[in-house]
Amino acid sequence: MSTHGAAAARVAADFVREELGVKSPACAIILGSGLGSLADRIENARRVTYARVPGFHATHVAGHRGELIAGTLGGREVLAFAGRFHMYEGHAPQVSAFPVRVAHALGARTLFASNAAGGIRRTFSAGDLMVIEDHLNLMFVNPLTGPLEPGDTRFPDMSAAYAPRLRQQLRDAAHRLGIPLQAGVYVGLLGPTYETLAEVRMLERMGADATGMSTVPEVIMANALGMEVAGVSLISNPAAGLTSEKLSHADVMRAAEAAGDSFCRLVTEFVRSL
Repeated sequence: MSTHGAAAARVAADFVREELGVKSPACAIILGSGLGSLADRIENARRVTYARVPGFHATHVAGHRGELIAGTLGGREVLAFAGRFHMYEGHAPQVSAFPVRVAHALGARTLFASNAAGGIRRTFSAGDLMVIEDHLNLMFVNPLTGPLEPGDTRFPDMSAAYAPRLRQQLRDAAHRLGIPLQAGVYVGLLGPTYETLAEVRMLERMGADATGMSTVPEVIMANALGMEVAGVSLISNPAAGLTSEKLSHADVMRAAEAAGDSFCRLVTEFVRSL
């Protein structure tokens, strides 16, 4: 049995279902760097640390709590993953995508993925929220590599990896709340270094609007399992080299805090509309 395949996901799901009383989540939410404040707005919240969930790992990156939370948001039952297993920490792509397998095994059929990203598009400002319309996988790995797992699609069609219907619901939610919302293409890189100026110019020419080190494996897995996906990037800073300022993870955290209220309101309204 694969340690992070379909059977392992069922074992983890059984544990979470028993521990947190999960029944029928309308949405699974993955919270990116510094965006964990949404977890504090979940009502009737029940929590379990990642270290206790079979197949999960403790998190070691600032801004990632390492908790799985079940409760209600916008009147709907949700699962929130406060923290990620990044491949730059040494995790395999199958491990990075494992929470999505577990969410699917728990009955979630919608995935909302969020991240903090560097803005490649020159008109972006720190604190902007960007609906992810599509992505570029420049991590050059794939969580579906290996034997076909039961329930997976061998060759998933990624032409609409982020569901058009859900993208429109995000735009509608932002409009109702009066929250400005950008849209663009996210590029996933392995990290953990920020990009060189030459790499940023290359990514810009390739059509990327924002860059980060996560999300892509999760979205691939969700599509292989038949889940619908929506995603939002918080633009935490201009991409490396676009300004004279040196980048740091602390900058990412500060930008996430500054945009936290708008992000939380948008996600809550989006979930309410599902």
